[in-house]
Amino acid sequence: MSTDFGDDAGTVEPETLRGRNWPSLRQFCIFMENRVGRLSELLQHIERSGLRVIALSIIDSFDCAIARLMVDDYERGREVFELSGFSVIEIDVIGVELPDDPQPYVRVCTALLQAEINIHYTYPLLYRRRGKGAIALCVDDIDSALNVLNEKGHRIITENDLMDDDEFF
Repeated sequence: MSTDFGDDAGTVEPETLRGRNWPSLRQFCIFMENRVGRLSELLQHIERSGLRVIALSIIDSFDCAIARLMVDDYERGREVFELSGFSVIEIDVIGVELPDDPQPYVRVCTALLQAEINIHYTYPLLYRRRGKGAIALCVDDIDSALNVLNEKGHRIITENDLMDDDEFF
């Protein structure tokens, strides 16, 4: 197997190394002008493609906005965004099911704090299994965070979980 990422036969493209049970989720970050209707255009484009938005977080300023979002089928989402004309980058984030606890966010955050892992941002996922919700976490060390969360008994959400929509809201 070649380690080059070119067009040669036998070359492995980086996106083929991910599986749907990969222990992190793929977030799309879409750069947009901050004008009336632009977010609606983005969401309509996604829904026309048969995708379901699983998570959405908007960061805006006076002249531009960044939409962080996840869809139920990452591979299809990537195809749709490549053809969309939107300016898009992809980032790995962690999806974690919220535990049965009076303060589930505190329990997740405390596990990462004890390991000195910084949380850059978090937002909820439209995900519900066995009566439990989930959040997305962007952290400074994804591998360490995954290990810590697993060691502390937290359930990690995979891309397979997002494709199974039995209990979505």
